[in-house]
Amino acid sequence: MEDQNNQAPAADLRCILESAQRLGVEMDEEEALQWLTAIAASRAALGQVVVDPSSGVFGHRVSMLDFDSADLAYFRQVGRLVEFADEPPFVETALALSGSAAQSRIQTHPGDLDYFERVNIKAATREEACRILSRLMRDKALNTISGETYRLIEAKFGNYPCDVVRDERLMKKGVPIAWKPEEIRDGKITATQPDGTPVTITWEEVSADPGWCKLDWVVADPVRASVANASNMLDVTWESPDGTITPLDGYLDPYFQEVYLEADSIPIFSKLVRHMSNDALDNYVAQLEREVAKYLTKDVNYGKAAKRMYNIFRLTGRYQEAAYLRELFDEPAAMLYQVWALIRTVEEASMPGATIALDAVLAQTDELILAVTRALEGEKEVEIVRYLLRLRDSVAAYGKRGAEFSQVEAARQEVINLVNNFFYEKLTAIPAIRAYMEERMQTAL
Repeated sequence: MEDQNNQAPAADLRCILESAQRLGVEMDEEEALQWLTAIAASRAALGQVVVDPSSGVFGHRVSMLDFDSADLAYFRQVGRLVEFADEPPFVETALALSGSAAQSRIQTHPGDLDYFERVNIKAATREEACRILSRLMRDKALNTISGETYRLIEAKFGNYPCDVVRDERLMKKGVPIAWKPEEIRDGKITATQPDGTPVTITWEEVSADPGWCKLDWVVADPVRASVANASNMLDVTWESPDGTITPLDGYLDPYFQEVYLEADSIPIFSKLVRHMSNDALDNYVAQLEREVAKYLTKDVNYGKAAKRMYNIFRLTGRYQEAAYLRELFDEPAAMLYQVWALIRTVEEASMPGATIALDAVLAQTDELILAVTRALEGEKEVEIVRYLLRLRDSVAAYGKRGAEFSQVEAARQEVINLVNNFFYEKLTAIPAIRAYMEERMQTAL
């Protein structure tokens, strides 16, 4: 590993270009060399946070190399919908982009808009902090259930206190609860225990153990003529009167994949990250490696595995492999990874009762079709386009959806298979990446 880290960027690039050329992957040589030089220089200051003075965004040095500020105004616009407001002096927040939105320089067509927000609550007791969070979450959900350009899909808050059957599915005790908008309004969920006994779970009841807190919306942008899923995952901490910081879910998330949208958030960010353990990076990489193993063996998805391997490689000094993976997400066929996510978004946006303008949904469907025609040729293109045209017809009918949406599952599965085949072929063709995948698969056995 150490020998690899000491190679000059130019030498790294020669190896990458040879592999890419052999596999038909187009690479911008100048851009790749700039990235390799910058990432190698960052190795000496891996934990350093940098601020872009022109835009005011900040984040981990490695993450900032992949962020493109071209869509920053749009990200901030959606951020105003999903963010939680400060309530001085008791609630302070810091909103960031995460996932593919934070890597917009290499993932030019993110299927989702993923946000991450640190919410620090100052309170006398943990119980009081949980009550404040309960109010914040419910108020946010109720205030953003629907509007002209958005609709709340669900909110994750609390864990099931016992095994329950809900919507004909068994939910095990301790699993995060996904609340539908109408259930949030009512403040309760009605379900049954496995033996058929009715059970009611209240929002107030689960607030003492909030667990994984996350909200999901579908949002439309009339100017861009697009729809997307937007989510905000919260990392909530309780600050006691003596200044002790305690994560309410038991884990303080690291900051290695986040781009914070406002420089004003630096004070709270700095205060919280001081409480991270010294082995936060190692723990983060280990978590990603477990996810890679899952997507290679259990929930097979080579696109998701590739995304996580990219983060692992760029943080652990495997820059040749990381630079190669960067290019895969700029390939036409990789665009199908985003199309797969967008199919779900179009479904959500066009369900009965949706408030999002029909024109935006139809325009997004047209974009899906164009993306497929750009990426594919022959019978596969014809087949997937046929399914997407059926989807468009169903959306246009707006009220005659019914069974038509079941046809979309076939298109989704085709896209999944195409994406998996594309990434599997390109990943396993590089010996070092293939060896790493085999190693991770062995750990899953």
